[in-house]
Amino acid sequence: MRYYFFIVGLLCSILSFPAAAELKICFVNAIRLMKEAPQVESAYKRLEREFAPKQRQLVSAGQEIKRLQDRLEKDGNIMSDARVSKLSRQIRDKRRELKLQQASIQEDYDARFNEEFGKVQKKIREVIQQFAKDRYYDLIVSDGVVWANPRINITDDILERLRRQHRRGH
Repeated sequence: MRYYFFIVGLLCSILSFPAAAELKICFVNAIRLMKEAPQVESAYKRLEREFAPKQRQLVSAGQEIKRLQDRLEKDGNIMSDARVSKLSRQIRDKRRELKLQQASIQEDYDARFNEEFGKVQKKIREVIQQFAKDRYYDLIVSDGVVWANPRINITDDILERLRRQHRRGH
């Protein structure tokens, strides 16, 4: 919150100077960029492809546990106590192993997600900075803005640049 007041105070100070009429200030909606940029969708697809085999492994392991549980429920009353105990232990061990696998895969996914989306955020930041240089903007604001006039909102322009770069394979 303190950061927000600092930005507002800074903007008010800047705008109070006579030279402020020459300043070019605009706004970009970073949340919208992270939702709509094609690089974000590509990152999700890469993660999905990368983790699909591991997800299938988890499903298969879950089905195996279900099969063993069904067998225990169906045939448990005609099995020997030793066989019921062995099958119960096997189910418990497989459940424990599945939980460990799930946790490990989730940890790997989280790390890869952070890596992929760090790259996307860096790309978006680079595009915004290049846009500012190309159009001679003095200040581009984003997070913490309560309202911005659509006249100074450059989000659509940034999205268009991101889409063009994505089509070119950058």
